[in-house]
Amino acid sequence: MKALEVQGIDVFYRDVQAVWDVSFDVEPGEIVTLVGANGAGKTTTLRTVAGLLRPRRGTIRFMGEDVTGMPAFKLVQRGLVLVPEARQLWAQMTVRENLDMGAYGKEARAHRHETLRTVLEMFPILEKRASQNAGTLSGGEQQMCAIGRGLMARPKLLMLDEPSLGLAPMLVRQVFAALREINGRGVTVLLVEQNVHQALALANRGFVLETGHLTLSGQTKALLGDPRVKEKFLGEAAL
Repeated sequence: MKALEVQGIDVFYRDVQAVWDVSFDVEPGEIVTLVGANGAGKTTTLRTVAGLLRPRRGTIRFMGEDVTGMPAFKLVQRGLVLVPEARQLWAQMTVRENLDMGAYGKEARAHRHETLRTVLEMFPILEKRASQNAGTLSGGEQQMCAIGRGLMARPKLLMLDEPSLGLAPMLVRQVFAALREINGRGVTVLLVEQNVHQALALANRGFVLETGHLTLSGQTKALLGDPRVKEKFLGEAAL
């Protein structure tokens, strides 16, 4: 049984189509990445899978269940969790309060103390900042808090939208190391990332979106060596 199956989705913003006939899948235990330029449809695709947008056509299956059009809060309770672009923390709430908000589901609440220990072991800086308002954190600390909040929901599939956005190179490496550790703990990961080289180096498989269409897919080693990927996303130095 696949963790996620997306079949032929079309997504619109009112009358403007943003995604055309996109299909991809994620196996349990994988890291899969969707890569592409700005405006390619990556965020729209993630928001649709997360239940924040409804596809006009196509189906979405999570852990074998048809969840097409299911609202986001029900998907979170099933273990399908999105860490959104730009973190979207509650800036006037403390780090601890933000983390606790991630565990609002019944099962997550029952295990919140255990999960919190795991999150703080993974991101020790959050324990030091626990009583600090989230809006006063650095960009890297905010991203760690956002990922920690997602983990508090005890996801089976964790989706992340541009986790390296706006971060210095050293912090990007820390975030990607954390994603590798999260996956090593048994969480399946679906990653949207504009940093194509970092994303393909981390993931098992990749799918390339261009202007709302899926144009390439395969094992990430093959994609890293594909001249089309090098030309469009990795720069002339990679050719």
